[in-house]
Amino acid sequence: MRRTARWLLALLVVSLALTVAASLIVGEWLTRPVRSVIGPLPAGLLAEEVHLPVTPGQAIAGWFLPGRPGEGAVLLLHGVRGNRLQMLARARWLQQEGIASLLVDLPAHGESDGKRIGFGRLEAPAVDAALAWLRIRCPGERIGGLGVSLGGASLLFAARQPELDALVIESVYPSFDDAVRNRLAMRLGMPAASALTPMMLAQVPWRLGFGADQLRPLDAIRAVRAPLFVAAGAEDRHTPWRETEALFAGAAGPKTLMPVAGAAHVDLHAFDAPAYEARLGPWLHQALRRSSGP
Repeated sequence: MRRTARWLLALLVVSLALTVAASLIVGEWLTRPVRSVIGPLPAGLLAEEVHLPVTPGQAIAGWFLPGRPGEGAVLLLHGVRGNRLQMLARARWLQQEGIASLLVDLPAHGESDGKRIGFGRLEAPAVDAALAWLRIRCPGERIGGLGVSLGGASLLFAARQPELDALVIESVYPSFDDAVRNRLAMRLGMPAASALTPMMLAQVPWRLGFGADQLRPLDAIRAVRAPLFVAAGAEDRHTPWRETEALFAGAAGPKTLMPVAGAAHVDLHAFDAPAYEARLGPWLHQALRRSSGP
């Protein structure tokens, strides 16, 4: 009996040690930079390269696509582990609509500086810098922001977000707790996810310098005053539809909700570009186009 108990205790200790080690490996993978060489501007693209300082020693890279005067400008922000190329199709479409756009690599992505992926909180100062640059580059224009997943959370956490004239967020998690639990449950099942989520959340302060309670777009969305457009896939398991509805409910200003039938946690523009553009295009024009009247 004692020998069996010792073996069971040893097995428990080893299992716990392996679980902790695995959570540390996953935590490192989730936050480490994902840099890539984007290369020169695509052939035929009417755009200019930009490099924007954020803090001393940190800058972000991007492209600016001009539009027509009076049609507005939009900051385009990609999802986690992506880069500005993810937003290029949207930028081309917006330029055809006359709307200028700035698409950047978020910190720790693409060709931008950054030591850690911060799930929107560490990226927010770069978003503020990009919005400030866009207002200078497009004087007199109404300014909007469009962010996918990480990009949407970054916009919500940005200090300049309340200054926007239009805000579009796609597939954004309501809280980091939910995001971690959902992703673990997809791979390991809910019982394991409930057990492992606290281990993942405990790493946030020493990896990123703040607590997981600072990663709640559900709280940040309350500051939105601009017209808001929220979109998500109806079949998204990373951020289930009920969570998108809860996020949407937290906004107090004028708002629009667009479920995309059949879509999971994917690029919603690439999933069905005609439907996406037909719904979002008129909304953006209404929010960003300057009146021709006095």
